[in-house]
Amino acid sequence: MTVAGLRRSPQTLSRHYVYRRRHVSGTSRQALSTSASSPQLTVGIRREDPSRIWERRCPVTPDAVHDLIHKDNVNVLIQDCDRRVFPVDQFIKAGAQVHSTLEPAHIILGIKETPLNELITTPVPAPHAPSVGTGTPMSRTHLMFSHTTKGQAYNMELLSRFLGTGPQASLRPRLVDYELLTGEDGKRTVGFGWFAGVAGALESLSALAQAHLELGVASPFLHTPRPHTHPSIPSLRAALRAVGKEIQQDGTPKSLGPFVIGLTGSGKVSQGVLSILAELPIVNVDVEALPSLISDPDTDLHRIYLVHALPQDYLSRRDGGQYTRSDYYENPGQYLSNFDTKVAPYITLFLNGVGWLPAFPRLMTNDQLTTALTRASEVGRARFGTIGDISCDVEGGLEFLPRSSTICKPFFTHRPPTLPAHLPSVQIMSVDILPSAIPLDASQHFCNVLMPYLRALIGELRGTTGSDELKKALDVATVARGGALQGKHAWLEKPVRAWRESVSAAVPGDSVSAAPNQTLGTRKKVLMLGSGMVAGPAVDQICKRTDVELIVASNSRYEADELTRAHANASSALVDVADLEKISGLISESDVVISLLPVPFHPSVAELCIRHSKHLVTASYISPAMRALHERAESANVLLLNEIGLDPGVDHCSALSLLSKLKAENKRVTSFTSFCGGLPAPESADVPLGYKFSWSPRGVLNAALNSARFKLDGKTMEISGENLLKHYFPEVPVSSVLKFEGVANRDSLPYADTYSLGRMEDLNTVLRGTLRYPGFTGLMNSFKTIGLLDATVTSLIQPKSWSDLGRMALEKRLGSHVAKESRSFRSALHTVMTVDQAEGVVKALAWLTNPLKTGSTLPALPDKPTFPIELFTSLLAHRLNYTAGERDLVVLAHEMVTQSVSSSITEVHTSSLVAYGTSTASAMSRCVGLPVAFAALKVLDGEVSVRGVQGPTDRHLYEAVLDGLQEAGLEMKETCRKGRGMKLTLSEGLAGRMSIP
Repeated sequence: MTVAGLRRSPQTLSRHYVYRRRHVSGTSRQALSTSASSPQLTVGIRREDPSRIWERRCPVTPDAVHDLIHKDNVNVLIQDCDRRVFPVDQFIKAGAQVHSTLEPAHIILGIKETPLNELITTPVPAPHAPSVGTGTPMSRTHLMFSHTTKGQAYNMELLSRFLGTGPQASLRPRLVDYELLTGEDGKRTVGFGWFAGVAGALESLSALAQAHLELGVASPFLHTPRPHTHPSIPSLRAALRAVGKEIQQDGTPKSLGPFVIGLTGSGKVSQGVLSILAELPIVNVDVEALPSLISDPDTDLHRIYLVHALPQDYLSRRDGGQYTRSDYYENPGQYLSNFDTKVAPYITLFLNGVGWLPAFPRLMTNDQLTTALTRASEVGRARFGTIGDISCDVEGGLEFLPRSSTICKPFFTHRPPTLPAHLPSVQIMSVDILPSAIPLDASQHFCNVLMPYLRALIGELRGTTGSDELKKALDVATVARGGALQGKHAWLEKPVRAWRESVSAAVPGDSVSAAPNQTLGTRKKVLMLGSGMVAGPAVDQICKRTDVELIVASNSRYEADELTRAHANASSALVDVADLEKISGLISESDVVISLLPVPFHPSVAELCIRHSKHLVTASYISPAMRALHERAESANVLLLNEIGLDPGVDHCSALSLLSKLKAENKRVTSFTSFCGGLPAPESADVPLGYKFSWSPRGVLNAALNSARFKLDGKTMEISGENLLKHYFPEVPVSSVLKFEGVANRDSLPYADTYSLGRMEDLNTVLRGTLRYPGFTGLMNSFKTIGLLDATVTSLIQPKSWSDLGRMALEKRLGSHVAKESRSFRSALHTVMTVDQAEGVVKALAWLTNPLKTGSTLPALPDKPTFPIELFTSLLAHRLNYTAGERDLVVLAHEMVTQSVSSSITEVHTSSLVAYGTSTASAMSRCVGLPVAFAALKVLDGEVSVRGVQGPTDRHLYEAVLDGLQEAGLEMKETCRKGRGMKLTLSEGLAGRMSIP
């Protein structure tokens, strides 16, 4: 596993603005934002939804912005975004101004739909007004792919924000959908179909290469460029052209026969496919020629064969008649597809670029997929083994397509349930945001076709004359205006009304404060207890579901309000964790409860959940008190789901996922090693302990007191809590970039059963550990030695100054007085540790208790005797917290050593995650909060059948969590190396390295 920072891809930038990216200070950007107020007509360029990590496209280029400002006399605002294909500095140089909300903009441009919490629906002063804030108000115009025009239920809330009645209805914003912009011929003019074809073809060829590799054959397409790895289409063409030359020179593998690509569709998608495939040595063939092409032993393998199948090639009337286009569109129900027998069995790769509507026959049904795969196996090896469904219509024209895939994980294996066991599965590429993989070219094209419409809209708002054709096209593409649905979109009132009825207002109790204008669901309710460090991403994820109402109950009204403020389907409740009656009432009104409270409170919450027959989700380890509730919960048909954060949580899910694959491959695990750590990013780690707190500080200190048990290199080892920090691993080589040390994490041995690893005597290693930067364990052990982790009655102290904390804790440990002088304290330290260790303690305590140089503050000291560990927790929480702009880091690494049951070949499989914090959320909060949210929603939807006290061992659950994390950019990366002569495994490297004083 390699820990590496994110790097901006090289780009072919706009012609006038290629220059070194310069830093724009917060002060200067603030000034720019302030100066954005202007009587000019203002266009705003929106950032895309932060949750869409691969969405880097931009509707207009810096060149276009330059022209809008200097030729069209338009003011342009832009939201900052480091992910956008064009750096914001290019727009600034073009004359745009950075603005955080775009509130002064009359026209707001984006690509995908606007996040609800960022949608501006208020009117804006007309552009001819003498100054912002005065003059006649007017509605603003939003342009986007809104995904509302088919009545998509998930976006009816978005559409509802444009609708309204009453005297202010005329000032509701206008919604223009790019998808509806057409030319005189009625064909779409603004879109990305051609680019989807280009990217889809490349992703599919890459998937094909892996499928063949799994068959034991390396094909030239292993060198196919993945779209997002190149800066532009010319670069991609050059790379694919090199693959084509390799094929011309060396041919394709004989064992696989002729490479035949099948393509459907005749629109922009298929045009994009044909354009990029032209870089290969293509020979076009007809459908009728396929059988002889495959069977002829003299077929030239230095060529790639392409069959572009059109409807007349595979559609026929049910009565035996021939296909005609006019009859087909008049009587689609009289036709059926023969693609499964006439085309599919003969092709190597299928690229689907044809659309589908319910009234028309599917290109292939579920049963036809089985037929195609069966016949393909009879035709030859590797026939119809890979499908690239560029249209990505789930359960549509290809009925068997179960889901879309992602750029992070572009293909998956699908096996029809009726397929005979001896036949291979099919591999499917179905990425639904393919144009996002080539954002530069896609954005430049999109801008070029959009600009005439944008200028027409600008002219319309200014009241000037312009093209009637473009104005008419904008009117046709307007979904809503003046609070009402427009033209043919009037029918959308029904799905909007259905959405409103499903989320009719319901605010429980006086203790709940609702966000302005919110509508809360009555069918599904989630209660979140706690509002701490990891709650934010969980709240945001749950609130994406408009059929779910979320209540965040906390003893901090401010924190709960901040978490829920941006979400119409979330509210806050003020509650004391000791007030079990109020908590009981909230639980009784909920469907699923999430507890983010400290661990000791979970059992009492679980008791209430059992009483009210409500499911519970927590991120914490299963405590003995929680485990004792198993039978009662099971009898009550209640799930008490624990260990679904990061560690425990993501570690379980990823381990179980990899293990299930290994089991399916008939491989036996002989060693299991896993390490996880939440740390400051390297640039923020220059502090005592090399550590900062992204979760409960007390939890970190308590972890240092736990006992541990594990098996390493055939030996079972037990370490008491008293000695845990003395027996650690000085070097854990899970990264080629960063150095880590490790501490054993609790009892690892039960995980042999949890993960079904087999008999303990057959396992060489079973070890779970925690990662820290070098020096953490030694210094923390020194703190423990002087009593700072003590929590016994005899250890109570009441220091008058934080500088007395270490000295007074040591006094209690020694049972004798230690004078205040520095020399006396050092002398006392030397009685319990080495001189070097003592100097480390003195230096660290001086930094922690003297904040003057770092500008931070110290917490107030309690006015009563307190346990040292509580005082130390308070001090560390204040001094080792993250400040604005600092990032944290999460590293998770599994290693599983396996042997094939049928041979003695040893393999080392790894699964790893490296995540850095972002400007909106810490890595820790995302890695804990998101799994909690994904799991809670699965439980809420009734898709988790287990009951009682459980961890995330249910396959549907852990796969859903991993899929959700992948969508969020938190993908586990898996590797495998095999054979003799390998470098040491992780477990072998750790054996003998444990530090034992």
